[in-house]
Amino acid sequence: HNKMANQVNGNAVQLKEEEEPMDTSSVTHTEHYKTLIEAGLPQKVAERLDEIFQTGLVAYVDLDERAIDALREFNEEGALSVLQQFKESDLSHVQNKSAFLCGVMKTYRQREKQGSKVQESTKGPDEAKIKALLERTGYTLDVTTGQRKYGGPPPDTIYSGVQPGIGTEVFVGKIPRDLYEDELVPLFEKAGPIWDLRLMMDPLSGQNRGYAFITFCSKDAAQEAVKLCDNYEIRPGKHLGVCISVANNRLFVGSIPKNKTKENILEEFNKVTEGLVDVILYHQPDDKKKNRGFCFLEYEDHKSAAQARRRLMSGKVKVWGNVVTVEWADPVEEPDPEVMAKVKVLFVRNLATTVTEEILEKSFSEFGKLERVKKLKDYAFVHFEDRGAAVKAMNEMNGKEIEGEEIEIVLAKPPDKKRKERQAARQASRSTAYEDYYYYPPPRMPPPIRG
Repeated sequence: HNKMANQVNGNAVQLKEEEEPMDTSSVTHTEHYKTLIEAGLPQKVAERLDEIFQTGLVAYVDLDERAIDALREFNEEGALSVLQQFKESDLSHVQNKSAFLCGVMKTYRQREKQGSKVQESTKGPDEAKIKALLERTGYTLDVTTGQRKYGGPPPDTIYSGVQPGIGTEVFVGKIPRDLYEDELVPLFEKAGPIWDLRLMMDPLSGQNRGYAFITFCSKDAAQEAVKLCDNYEIRPGKHLGVCISVANNRLFVGSIPKNKTKENILEEFNKVTEGLVDVILYHQPDDKKKNRGFCFLEYEDHKSAAQARRRLMSGKVKVWGNVVTVEWADPVEEPDPEVMAKVKVLFVRNLATTVTEEILEKSFSEFGKLERVKKLKDYAFVHFEDRGAAVKAMNEMNGKEIEGEEIEIVLAKPPDKKRKERQAARQASRSTAYEDYYYYPPPRMPPPIRG
């Protein structure tokens, strides 16, 4: 039916043009105008889009079918108003114009839903300052409706390696809403070379969302950025908040058959998700052939992990015939390097069942005086009196066999105060609900066991 209507419309347009040649001669169309009409856009909308092509803001080849399809779903007034907004947007740093137009349409629909009037576009960044910054640093800027991305990758002269990994990204919060790269970059580049800076934008207001992520080319630079810029007064009375950010690319997966090996799991999850790089599996202390019924999946980046999580949670994907339980793994928080430099306790894992505290004490005491040894399941904590002795023991004993099993040793991470506080807060918020009503709070179900 639609096709017929299009043809009728098409014919109607042609008839009209033949009857009144005077009118159209003043309007010159590009060769794409006809294609737009054939694609089913109303005449006025096709004309407006064609005018935009003529201004050179965007070329017909830049627009993919998705954008045209989405535009066709608007009524004429909506479509014209979207195109007007697109035309008035600053497209100087927009690499993907088609996706940007889709973003404008999405924002327009959200505003319609909220019933808020289209805001007069708020004052954007000072273009001259942005241009000067890009000329000075040689970085690129890619703007979409949701974020402004500076760098990623940076120019080769700055850094030509692969994308930096865990521990190189910082989260910057409490950013004034009308602040842009021209003020952020000069401050943060003092900490070290920047890989990319992603300033999150609110398409509804046209201002930033008050936070950004900055990836540095090294961990040292990221830690330096926290020292230099956390609580930095960027404008009178406005202090930034900066901390190391953990881009989570690890999933916790439960209900795994206990007889599966690491290789089985890699193979199986590679079939249903993309970007899987590693499987972290724990064995049962008394039976090395069996896993503990859960594992961690490590993906190459946060985006792949998020897509995998969505797929596995959809309930449509089965693994070994079962739906598995999935959640984000708790991020591995890198402890403060200054705190780690004082640790005198070793964490020893992969212990055979026959290993006793006495055996450990005997093996480790030759490196120095021990305070105590505590064994739990298949791992143990060995406390030294002296830091140097602990480090020497770790270096020499790591990978050695005790009772036929190769042991692994790392420095024990001191308990994280913030994590303890968070747990206490969680406990409190759970239990307070009842305390007004009962003298004895009702029994709570034990929390599910997490690896």
